[in-house]
Amino acid sequence: MVRWLILLAMLCVWPFAARADDISAAGRGVVRIVTIATIEGEVVGFGHGSGFAVAPNRVLTNAHVVEAAERYPGNVVIGVVPSEGDKTFQGRLIAIDSDRDLALIEFAGIRLPPLTFYSGPVNEGDSMIALGYPGNVDLATARSAADFITPLTPIRSQGVFSGRRDLQGVRVLLHTAGIARGNSGGPLLDSCGRVLGVNAALTRADDGDASFGFAIANEEVAAFLREAKQPMPANGVACTSIAERLAQDRSAAEQAREAEELRKREAAAVAAADRDNAIQRARSENIVMRENYMAGAALLLVFGAFTLGIAGLLLTREQKREAIYTAVGGGALIVASVVTFILRPAFDPAAIDGGARVAIPPPVAQPGGLGKMVCTIDPARSRITVSDTQDVAIDINADGCVNGRTQYAEAGQNWQRILVPDEEQAVSVLEYAPTTRTYSTTRYLLSARQMEEARKRRAEVKVKACSTDPAARADLASRQQAIRTALPQIFNERLVYSCKSAD
Repeated sequence: MVRWLILLAMLCVWPFAARADDISAAGRGVVRIVTIATIEGEVVGFGHGSGFAVAPNRVLTNAHVVEAAERYPGNVVIGVVPSEGDKTFQGRLIAIDSDRDLALIEFAGIRLPPLTFYSGPVNEGDSMIALGYPGNVDLATARSAADFITPLTPIRSQGVFSGRRDLQGVRVLLHTAGIARGNSGGPLLDSCGRVLGVNAALTRADDGDASFGFAIANEEVAAFLREAKQPMPANGVACTSIAERLAQDRSAAEQAREAEELRKREAAAVAAADRDNAIQRARSENIVMRENYMAGAALLLVFGAFTLGIAGLLLTREQKREAIYTAVGGGALIVASVVTFILRPAFDPAAIDGGARVAIPPPVAQPGGLGKMVCTIDPARSRITVSDTQDVAIDINADGCVNGRTQYAEAGQNWQRILVPDEEQAVSVLEYAPTTRTYSTTRYLLSARQMEEARKRRAEVKVKACSTDPAARADLASRQQAIRTALPQIFNERLVYSCKSAD
């Protein structure tokens, strides 16, 4: 007995390559369940199956995987073997339902990423993926008992949904994903890595018959967890693949770019029309002004000549003084006529066109995007897999301080903060765009090794609280960029919110 307990707790280092897809992310919450039965210190039985986390310290599995622990609690040890890391942990049976073939196990010493259940509709032909530890693979590859308690990534197999059935009074999903003994208790997933059911049995395939798997449906699981007072993380948003999401983003970006180009072309056409009109107005104004000058000069010349004629008449009447004054006035009018004619505007089309003024409307003021905001999820721009979609309330000021406690760093015209939690196996990139009032959360579901690297880089971040110092925010931005380089190129989830003023 002692040597088996030591074996159960031994450190078994097993390197593996981390993948960024949703199924691999879900696989980090899948475990192997082993049971070791002893009598008077001698091992008399050994069994194993699969399970998955529904809370950081609790896993769900089939009742038949751990029924020996229920019958003989003093003689059977339950081991929980994570899919990554270097340790195995002892579990404790806290709830079991033999009718539904479900059991809940609690453990301590590690926090696993819980899987999310899918609560939306499932249609025949939908793709399904089974994760777990099939016994036929273990028998072919295991060299010793220690191999059964060595952390390993679960094995995936893919099939389609074939319909709903009742199996001994329990609602189940019939599917074609390949499972074997040892898959019992493991999750049946959709392509976004959300749980559709708990694999429990398979049909026999004698004489070349096709093999089908049975997974306990989520409504049965929900009833069991509700009775066990265990919350069940779930969402019903239809699955959108990362490729589809990126394609939609590219399409939206292209549409936005085309709309911007069309707006620029229309603005240029309007500006050209406005300029042509301005040139025509300028030319017309120039012609009118030139004609006014010439008419004024002619009028002055006539008045001047008429005044000189009067001076001559006064001179014949021997009114010499009056004749001189009148002649001076007439001469002044003639001089003014000449000056007016000389100063008339020249008709130079190039100069007129260059001096034409086009009225430019002031830019439309963007609505203020700071202060208290209420942000609502925009499903059309989001990829939602494991998170809830409740509204998010933020209060951001001009220095990027959010909710009075979290400092965001400048990212172009936006504000950005990267969160690397200690108790969760995911990194979140939070970003707020004041000009468009858009808030987004981009989540990366990472392996333990990737999280360790991200936490090391987060430890170098000096700005913990809000700061009005631009240099401190610049340092935060550079530190966050170092964290970004440790993240995969492809995200797992992106939640995009449209925000409006809370007032």
